[in-house]
Amino acid sequence: MRISRRILPAVAAGALALSLAACAQSERGGAGGSTLTFGAAGAPSTFDPFYATDGETFRISRQIFDTLIDSKPGTSEIEPALAESWEPDESGTKWTFKLRDDVTFIDGEPFNGEAVCANLERMYDQGADGQTAAEYWGSFFGGFKNDAEKDPSLYKGCEAPDETTAVITIDRATASFPTLLSQTSFSMQSPKAMEEGDANGIKAAGEGFTFPENAKNPVGTGAFKLEKYDEANGTVTLVRNDDYWGEAAKSEKLVFRIIPDESTRRQELEAGSINGYDLPNPVDWNSLEENGNQVEIRDPFNILYLGLNLKDKKFHDLKVRQAIYHALNREELVKSQLPEGATVATQFMPDTVAGYNKDLEPYAYDPEKSKQLLKEAGAEGLEMTFAFPTEVSRPYMPDPSTIYDALRADLEAVGITVKAVSAPWTAYTDNVTAGKYDAHILGWTGDFNDAYNFLGSFFTEPVANDFKTSNISWGKKLSDDLKAADSIVDEAERTKRYEELNEQIMTEYLPGFPISHSPPAIVVDADTKGLVPSPLTAEDFAPVSVGGE
Repeated sequence: MRISRRILPAVAAGALALSLAACAQSERGGAGGSTLTFGAAGAPSTFDPFYATDGETFRISRQIFDTLIDSKPGTSEIEPALAESWEPDESGTKWTFKLRDDVTFIDGEPFNGEAVCANLERMYDQGADGQTAAEYWGSFFGGFKNDAEKDPSLYKGCEAPDETTAVITIDRATASFPTLLSQTSFSMQSPKAMEEGDANGIKAAGEGFTFPENAKNPVGTGAFKLEKYDEANGTVTLVRNDDYWGEAAKSEKLVFRIIPDESTRRQELEAGSINGYDLPNPVDWNSLEENGNQVEIRDPFNILYLGLNLKDKKFHDLKVRQAIYHALNREELVKSQLPEGATVATQFMPDTVAGYNKDLEPYAYDPEKSKQLLKEAGAEGLEMTFAFPTEVSRPYMPDPSTIYDALRADLEAVGITVKAVSAPWTAYTDNVTAGKYDAHILGWTGDFNDAYNFLGSFFTEPVANDFKTSNISWGKKLSDDLKAADSIVDEAERTKRYEELNEQIMTEYLPGFPISHSPPAIVVDADTKGLVPSPLTAEDFAPVSVGGE
């Protein structure tokens, strides 16, 4: 299963030529201007967030659309958004949402209970190509309407008894609901616009998709609305929605300039032609601040891990997996390769998530023990194809190649023969899913504060997951146990169960090797105020102003 920020491409498709002379014509602030210009690492794949999977698309969609539930600024906790309140019935399967009564879409259509149901029914009723594209629905809700018997969906139906009420029925109680409705993919869109724009008319085209008109003309309820997408010049221009139901956006215009290369984004910031960008290289943090910029460091809400492909029987002996873990000098890697504030991981989720087992100790770096375990397992001379991604930086993995080099050196030091393989990000993640590597480095930034969002994403769906856990004796049991934990209604009981599962994963199963939690940063210039860094990397630009305007 692959979705989420792990596949957010910060792809360097080739550095853009930087013309410092262009700075004089910058859109930054300027006389009488209230334009916020942000350097984006990539172009949006679509303006329909339902079919989006990458962070640059979500970053823009988040400014245009609203969700029923949102995350509190600067936290991973949820708060009301288009829904003012919500409550379940006794079974936890029927949820009543009370909606705001002062919201309209930018096309003038009302936001109400019928609009909520129209959105959910549209998401549920996807054709074959739409089902492929709608990865977030597939991961969080499961099946679709025309395939419900074969692959049941968490979603069962929606009713709108009145203008300000929507009742959503789900198949089973789960701790992920209704929090999952905070995902940008599940934003509310104008039903009229979706109908006129043939919203579900997506078609597969080669390795991508052809999107219908709805995906080119987003109609939401957010603080901004799309003015223009200039593909030739690599800019997306949003303008303030003056009819926004919340506090009006501080900036009149919000411009995303697409600059794939990170070093070029830094130069553009220092030249004054953009106001900020995401994921500055940690080695630049000090110099950026010394030059007057503001490096805002997010709380680490992620995990970097070395994953194994358990389809290969050479990894089936627990001693082999333990030997690999003892070979990795993670303390040194964290000190030498990751930014200040990074920590060694003891399990596959950060300590801020309920269910984290604080009693788990990190596996000690012990090369001699590693060699001994390999000998006991009859695995001396172990060979493995070990892969890393190129042309990308991730919140948990600012420089994949240097992290990879350190891990590779550790493995070779205990006698493991490593065949190095690399690929650009999209091809790399496809290859991991296809099981083409013995081992790989990858990670995850949480979508929301829930243990299942980490553990369930990694280890359920044993045939499809990246660890290929269907090939080992405990794979199905782990998947079933995680799904059962997710269905426990009592929070204390559920937390205790996840603590137990974390211990079991790290001591009995060890399907891969948690490496670290790393604090990603976002940087803005001295004149930019109001940015609240999000541990989910889900910043809202509405409160952000430039030059005090």
